[in-house]
Amino acid sequence: MAFVKQNLNYAKEYSQALAQAYPYTLYFGALWSAVKPDVKFLNNNTVILPSLTVKGRANGDRDTIGSFARNFNNAEESKTLKTHRTWNTLVHPRDIDETNHVASIQNITKVMNEEQKFPEMDAEMITALFKLKNEKEAITADDVLTTANVLTKFDALMDKMDEKRVPAAGRLLYVDTFTKTLIDTAKDVVRQSGNQVLGRTVSRIDEVEVIGVPTSAMKSAYTLSATDGFSVAEDAKDVKMLLVHPSAVIPVITYDFAELGLPSALSQGKYTYFEESFEDVFIYDKKHDGIQFYIEKSA
Repeated sequence: MAFVKQNLNYAKEYSQALAQAYPYTLYFGALWSAVKPDVKFLNNNTVILPSLTVKGRANGDRDTIGSFARNFNNAEESKTLKTHRTWNTLVHPRDIDETNHVASIQNITKVMNEEQKFPEMDAEMITALFKLKNEKEAITADDVLTTANVLTKFDALMDKMDEKRVPAAGRLLYVDTFTKTLIDTAKDVVRQSGNQVLGRTVSRIDEVEVIGVPTSAMKSAYTLSATDGFSVAEDAKDVKMLLVHPSAVIPVITYDFAELGLPSALSQGKYTYFEESFEDVFIYDKKHDGIQFYIEKSA
């Protein structure tokens, strides 16, 4: 992404470029990319979430014309984005020249995105999903996962979704590093044994995309620092599996301002850069069954 040689708020273009990178640079990029076109902005930090309900069908009558009545209800809800984050830096022109352009604004913001912003966005996503899901249905701890039970426990998560008519296509399974190893090992054991009963769970796990995530990014809660990034919350739990259908997730992010300032008297001859974003994650309450967490009981 090249910077123009003038002061320009290019927030929209910057946001579009980042959105294209999300599936490749965030562990939960598929969820951040699951933008819902029916979510409308009132302003930069407030959105309208749609909520439409309809009544069921009734018996027909070939001999008379029935009465018409309103059979739907539209209850839109406004939400204020809770997360308001900024980042800024300055760069002396000599630093750019003397580092063979390594310390250019473009390179600095690229590293900031990949090493600070994107990991923080991963933390925001799983924190929001755990909190919102737990509010709709208490997330309770289950047995410690082993090669003997991991496929069965996964199968139970799939059954919950099946029973609530969550679409089968498109489900994503996020697992921490060690759970992914358990799954891969269990699949090999089952296939070598020829056990037809357990073979069903192997075929089921082949129905979803399994995404390995470092354990540091699979916690139930993170705290955003007011001055420097984020950290794991003190009461955070280890998330072993997150089975989710993107249709249940509503990610919202808007860049209100992103601008490169050229050297001037006010900046004492330095380049300046500032960006500001408003973001949050919501869920469709009626679709919360499309989000299933697995955490282990404490020893």
